[in-house]
Amino acid sequence: MAHEEIEIDTDDLQRRMDGAMAALKHEFASLRTGRASASIVDPIMVDAYGQMTPINQLGTVNVPEPRMVVINVWDKGMISKVEKAIRESGIGINPVTDGPLIRLPIPELNEERRKQLSKVAAGYAENAKIAIRNVRRDGMDQIKKAKSAGMSEDDQKMWSEEVQDMTDKAIAAVDKALEAKQAEIMQV
Repeated sequence: MAHEEIEIDTDDLQRRMDGAMAALKHEFASLRTGRASASIVDPIMVDAYGQMTPINQLGTVNVPEPRMVVINVWDKGMISKVEKAIRESGIGINPVTDGPLIRLPIPELNEERRKQLSKVAAGYAENAKIAIRNVRRDGMDQIKKAKSAGMSEDDQKMWSEEVQDMTDKAIAAVDKALEAKQAEIMQV
C-alpha cells in the first residue's frame, strides 16, 4: 500500500502568528508617548447593548489639540459606560464628561507615567506571546494527530522543528517590538 504524504498547514499557523503580531502593533500604536492620538482608545472595549464594542463604534473620536482627545458619544445612555471603560482600561487618563462629550486630557509624560506605559506595553507583548504559543500548541496537536494517522518519525521531527522555529521567530519579533516600544516610551 502506498504511503501518502501527510502535510501540516504551516501557512495557516504562520498567518495566525502574524495576526498576533499585527494585533500587538495595533495595541502598541495606542500607547502614545505624550501626544494625543485617536488610536489611544482603540483597544478599549465597552459593554454596549450586550456585547463588547470598541469606543469608535459608539461615538466620534477627535483630537482638537495636541494634548486632548474628545469622544462625542452618540447614545447618551452609553456615556457612563464609555467613561467607566476608559477609567478601567489602564491607559492612566481620567475622562472628563461634559454633556455628550468625554474629554481625555493627555498628561505630560513624567517618569512614573513612562514606567506605567512601559508595563502596559509589556502586558500587550505577553498576550501576543500567549497567542503565539497557543498557535504552536495547535500545530503540535496536528502533528500528534498525523502521527496516529501514520506520519513517520522523521516527518514528525521535521514538522515539530518547523513549528518550533516559526514560534521562536514570532516570539523574537514580539520581544524586539516590545524593546523598541519601551525605548520610545522612555525617551524624554
